[in-house]
Amino acid sequence: MASVAGAEPTVLGLGLPSGSDPWGGGAGGGRAAAEEPAVDLARHPSGLVPTLQNIVSTVNLDCKLDLQEIANRARNAEYNPKRFAAVIMRIRDPKTTALVFASGKMVCTGAKSEEHSRLAARKYARIVQKLGFQARFKDFKIQNMVASCDVKFPIRLEGLALASGMFAHYEPEIFPGLIYRMADPKIVILVFVSGKVVLTGAKVREEIYTAFENIYPMLVQFRKRQQYV
Repeated sequence: MASVAGAEPTVLGLGLPSGSDPWGGGAGGGRAAAEEPAVDLARHPSGLVPTLQNIVSTVNLDCKLDLQEIANRARNAEYNPKRFAAVIMRIRDPKTTALVFASGKMVCTGAKSEEHSRLAARKYARIVQKLGFQARFKDFKIQNMVASCDVKFPIRLEGLALASGMFAHYEPEIFPGLIYRMADPKIVILVFVSGKVVLTGAKVREEIYTAFENIYPMLVQFRKRQQYV
């Protein structure tokens, strides 16, 4: 992780677009928050709900593909076999990117809900079918979910790292966030001094929610208090 020193979590390939505000800030942020429905405290005792930022899914089209032909005939498709052995396809709705391999395997990334991930994968499969390939839609599976949340208070990462022992890794000279590897559910959590949190490694939404509720009391415990002179 030496190459990501001083970077926000966007550069970790977590699906948080560079230059955007993945934490829900920016113009109109307060207005949007005011319109959100009340949080189910039975499900989210912290009162906070992590927001899904990226879902990676896979599907088997169950046929061999001519990638050059797909790249030549499909819109928004690019193929450079010297750099990467897959066609890169994009659609706007849902806004996603697909990697299509000659074996018929496909990876879909960029969706922000399970439904959108499946819908996008089906649209890519349909595009390939329209090009004359006998593509099917088999073995759709969500491989990874990435979510983010802002606890709205700064955190003493040094104290959190010491208290977490073997579960936490914190080297601010290399990477600005604390990396917490939760055992159950098996989720990797990035915690930043600002209070921003990124959760990755889940295959179902409930794992994200459970992991966040598990770590939230620790974040509160190591909340950085404001110093007044």
